[in-house]
Amino acid sequence: MFHTFGDLIQKASELVSGDTQINKFSTLADPFEKIEKDVVIIDESLVKKKEEEQKKNDFEAERGSSVKGFLSAGNESCEKLSLMKVATLVENCAKSGATTLELRGKLVDQMEWLPVSIGKLSEVTEIDLSENRIMALPTTIEGLKALTKLDLHSNQLINLPNSFGELISLTHLDLHANQLKSLPASFGNLINLIDLDLSSNVFTHLPEIIGNLSSLKILNVETNKLEELPYTIGNCSSLSVLKLDFNELKAFPEAIGKLEMLEVLTLHYNRVKRLPSTMGNLCNLKELDVSFNELELVPENLCFAVNLKKLNLANNFTDLRALPKSIGNLEMLEELDISDDQIRALPESFRFLSKLRVFRADETPLEVPPKEVVKLGAQEVVQYMADFVTKSDAKILPSKKKKKKGFWFWFCSIFCPQQIQ
Repeated sequence: MFHTFGDLIQKASELVSGDTQINKFSTLADPFEKIEKDVVIIDESLVKKKEEEQKKNDFEAERGSSVKGFLSAGNESCEKLSLMKVATLVENCAKSGATTLELRGKLVDQMEWLPVSIGKLSEVTEIDLSENRIMALPTTIEGLKALTKLDLHSNQLINLPNSFGELISLTHLDLHANQLKSLPASFGNLINLIDLDLSSNVFTHLPEIIGNLSSLKILNVETNKLEELPYTIGNCSSLSVLKLDFNELKAFPEAIGKLEMLEVLTLHYNRVKRLPSTMGNLCNLKELDVSFNELELVPENLCFAVNLKKLNLANNFTDLRALPKSIGNLEMLEELDISDDQIRALPESFRFLSKLRVFRADETPLEVPPKEVVKLGAQEVVQYMADFVTKSDAKILPSKKKKKKGFWFWFCSIFCPQQIQ
């Protein structure tokens, strides 16, 4: 309870009056105790002491490189901040030269905008505003020239201001779990971007300017409504991880073959029927997941991606009926899943997959090899195929010799009948 100065004077006068009794004094002991706690102190020396302590605390809060420590000085991590408090926090952060602003889940639910003063944080390199309810960013965000990492996941962002493209130092950007449908034209200016997460939004397409992001290594656009990829995706020459799962893709651009640094490509739960033949150019590809699609054919050229270690072709159901004949060329392959496909026989080159350690063919009507062999493990399947080919060759070879002898007998019987006799 905070006492006014008039209340304090009245209570003090009662204490010094002649008719003050001991019991009245005892009843006032507690109020005086509260008065001291409320930082309203009559003694001038004590007031100065309190002011010095407060200045010291403020200084310690401002000199830290992270605002997280400043927040915990209040009510630990449970306190929700209003727009006014965030504005004050931003001002303190700007004055202190702090480099990190941590506001994950810190904003009150009613706060859907950020203060325009956030543009003053010219020295901040990392900001975490995730798990709030922010709907829009101020145009003044362009002032964050030193920002390298920005986390805005799990908000309610509908779009980004065109000034967002001024964040040219940005290397890591997390925008997943928002309501974004498009990116501003200026987004192509973020040429230093390395890691971009756009998953769990409502994109139906990616803009062509995505091809400007030549430094991009990780692109996650899972769980959107993408129907196609721009041809310019091939210009993202540094891309090593591309996640396209849970979209509505029906086709894949041939330009994907230009991503020679690509190591991981996942696109399960789409509607892809064919893979581009240029995928054979992906010499560094280690993992490919095309499960739960409508895949009808795996191109032979894919078998030139000789560093492939994990290949998931499962759950293409009635569409996929054969593996590429040259699959044995994938000598580094360790895991292969063809479950719930319509493949009845493995190609003869399967016997060359000496490093295969996981092979799944659940609910696939395999006849060669039989199911009991598949249950024994991947290398048993490889060995079976080797034996199968050897036996097949042994059967074919005598018939070839027999046909060869029959031909010469026929030839000689016509042109050299004397020798036959």
